[in-house]
Amino acid sequence: MTLKRLVLIFVLTPIAVLLAVSALFGSWQEPQFQSRLELYQTNIALQAQAWQSEDSNDDNLQAIREAILGEQPLESATNQYEEARQSVQANLDKVNNKLAQLRSQPEITPIPPKPLPEVPPTTQTSKQGQQQLQQSLKQLQKLLAELDLRLGILQAQQGQTDKALKTWSELEQRSNINPEFGETAAVLSGLWSNPSRLLPNAQQPIQKNLEGWFRSTALVQLYQLQQRQDALSALKAAQQESAAQAVVKLAVIGTIPTLAALIGLILLILLFAQRLLKGKASLLAQNADVLWSTPWDGETVLQVFVIGFFFMGQIFVPLVLSLLPIPRPITDVRLQAFSVLISYLLVASGALLVLYFSLKRFFPLPEFWFRFRFQDNWFLWGLGGYCAALPIVVVVSLINQQLWQGQGGSNPLLQLALESRDGVALGIFFFTAAIAAPFFEEILFRGFLLPSLTRYLPVWGSILISSLLFAIAHLSLSEILPLTALGIVLGVVYTRSRNLLAPMLLHSLWNSGTLLSLFLLGSN
Repeated sequence: MTLKRLVLIFVLTPIAVLLAVSALFGSWQEPQFQSRLELYQTNIALQAQAWQSEDSNDDNLQAIREAILGEQPLESATNQYEEARQSVQANLDKVNNKLAQLRSQPEITPIPPKPLPEVPPTTQTSKQGQQQLQQSLKQLQKLLAELDLRLGILQAQQGQTDKALKTWSELEQRSNINPEFGETAAVLSGLWSNPSRLLPNAQQPIQKNLEGWFRSTALVQLYQLQQRQDALSALKAAQQESAAQAVVKLAVIGTIPTLAALIGLILLILLFAQRLLKGKASLLAQNADVLWSTPWDGETVLQVFVIGFFFMGQIFVPLVLSLLPIPRPITDVRLQAFSVLISYLLVASGALLVLYFSLKRFFPLPEFWFRFRFQDNWFLWGLGGYCAALPIVVVVSLINQQLWQGQGGSNPLLQLALESRDGVALGIFFFTAAIAAPFFEEILFRGFLLPSLTRYLPVWGSILISSLLFAIAHLSLSEILPLTALGIVLGVVYTRSRNLLAPMLLHSLWNSGTLLSLFLLGSN
């Protein structure tokens, strides 16, 4: 056995596995992005429920309104916010407990790190751990205050005034942590008290610390008490305009994926029926057992993924970027988007170069390797695969949410895309997720990994293993099951079509649909 093989198998691969497992377990206690996304959608639903058509007696329009918003949007929103508050409070208690444990421990003198290449030390001093936990504590306390402000308004709007006043009173008692939120809570308490109390400059904290439906609801209460009819009329007109826009957003977010999922469900039923009736002559059986001719062994696969994918993505590129004279943390959203794109392009370029030099000695490659054919039915395979993936991944995601209960981490790009309101930044995010990611990841996971595995496994086994590794590569525990399901559909589409354009289209449509929903929700 050569020295290169020894280092790859017994040194680099265990390090990569150790770091990947560490990153996965590091996401264990991180909140899922889905819970934050649900609150954004709830906020738009609240804004949309103020919508009134010109013909208020039109039963069809009222039916559409109920279909989009539900029968009791205020109650549904209250339940969502109460669940979110419980989750944040639970995480807050965990952080406080960890801080108490660290404060009771003596300070540890850090051991100087050994020269490279060594795994970066993960042990932190007690002081460093306290600083990170303090930062998490402040973020959770701020989020809890925001939730309490909004939850109180929801309670007040449903006639639960005493409950709302209690919610805001408890927040005021924590005002030493977030003085601005305590001031806003005092303003809201005054507006809904009996008799009401109008505090000086009441409008300023409302506009600063509340958004969307919550801000307009509080301002309506304020203007009514101040008897400012002109301001009230202007606000209600703005409410109607925002509500109409919110209805359109909800219709786009809900209707298009639902329609595509319905088409996908019908397509799946037809494909499975055809498989039962026609057997090996069916579309699902096309190329199902045809293996690739693979001239390299597992060592080449390890080399590409351990050196090209993992070390490029987790060590080399982050190290190079950390040496650049860039102010950190990056706060400008355009710079954040550009940084994400550059990082991704560097990782992709490095991995593809390692792939090229690893396979160069096997050129020319056998038939069907890295096949791109534009004069083919790849578009139908990609579009049909996207529709078929929707109902499958939705069902798996619902099960997954029950398993993880809002924990397990998520892709940080999703949060950046959701909160960005800059057109240039959104364009960069779209290019990264909808063009660069499908091109790179499909070449690596479907174009190289899946066919390489057919040297040792049948096609269906190669699809399963490559899909699982595709999901694990995203380093979030909560995303493993949904991404494995998506990877299986991508693998089926590629093995049947034998054209990389098909899974690339599917992948691009999937990421584009996700980003479109985030852009619409974040634009509220």
